Amino acid sequence: MIPKILLVEDDANLVELIRYNLEKENFAVAVTADGEEALVMAEEERPDVVVLDWMIATLSGIEVCRRLRRSPQTASLPIIMLTARAEEADRIRGLETGADDYVTKPFSPRELVARIRALLRRLRPALSGGTLDYAGIVMDTTAHKVTRDGVPVQLGPTEFRLLRHFLEHPGRVFSREQLLDSVWGRDVYVEQRTVDVHIRRLRKALNGDDLPDLIRTVRSAGYSLDLEQTAAAGA
Repeated sequence: MIPKILLVEDDANLVELIRYNLEKENFAVAVTADGEEALVMAEEERPDVVVLDWMIATLSGIEVCRRLRRSPQTASLPIIMLTARAEEADRIRGLETGADDYVTKPFSPRELVARIRALLRRLRPALSGGTLDYAGIVMDTTAHKVTRDGVPVQLGPTEFRLLRHFLEHPGRVFSREQLLDSVWGRDVYVEQRTVDVHIRRLRKALNGDDLPDLIRTVRSAGYSLDLEQTAAAGA
């Protein structure tokens, strides 16, 4: 699996430098210099990490970060802020707005790549190997086996792909349209209610008789695999 990076930067020379180094390290890179477009791309492209410059056109990087965090579709996206602002107050502002990491210019491209990899290991462990693990659910993507708390879980092919998608993006909310595109494919016509049917099957297989339901239904938004929100709802 190739991690997808959304690079939001308006310095053309820096864009080429960052893109070259990321692609050399087997990352897929999408680029925009516009804050408004970045918001659209973040929702449509669903990147694994957003690398966001503070000073960009239309909207500041801070405002883009704030809006990404407010939207259920992008609230859990890992964000690295790039900026020439090195003062402590600026770093604190960026982190408090919702950035996960903060890199000041000038920087080494190797450092940025290392920061991205560290962020993926911490927030997207699903991208670091052939085993996906979240809240007691373990998926061996090579052997196509799933267990929950050590007990084997029997899944059909569609439920397996659906669970894999959730495990690759824990905590993120996906609409039915997004799940159809990611799990079934954009070239396949499937009615939206089909998603609900497979979600019910997946829940039944994962939960057995009495295990907590880790798949959260978000009204008017979609579904997510979310341990924290599920625990809060049961508290």
